[in-house]
Amino acid sequence: MNAKVLILLGLAAIVAADSFESYEYRPPQRSSEESYESGEAKYDFNWAVSHDPSSNEFGHQEARDGDHTQGSYYVQLPDGRLQRVTYFVDGDSGYVAEVNYEGEVSHESASFESREYRPRYVYDSNESK
Repeated sequence: MNAKVLILLGLAAIVAADSFESYEYRPPQRSSEESYESGEAKYDFNWAVSHDPSSNEFGHQEARDGDHTQGSYYVQLPDGRLQRVTYFVDGDSGYVAEVNYEGEVSHESASFESREYRPRYVYDSNESK
């Protein structure tokens, strides 16, 4: 009796599954009255980071309006100088950049051992035996 009930329920499930609509991905449909407007890219952003314990500073600024983009970014180099890059892109002219350095080279600031926040790794030859 249980087998007949299971078979009957299985057949009912198959029939019910066939009667449902299939759910497959279809791109959104637009009516003929709707129009898709492709606007020119336009944005403006700016961010900066200053990490006091390491004296590390870096940031980026960029603005775009259509085919014209301009911006700059800067980073504190390990030798103590600040590298600043100013750039622009105008249509098909490509990326045009000007690189400047501010400050003097300091060999002390370039030393990894002098920075307290740097992890130190010690290799122990006895560990591998």
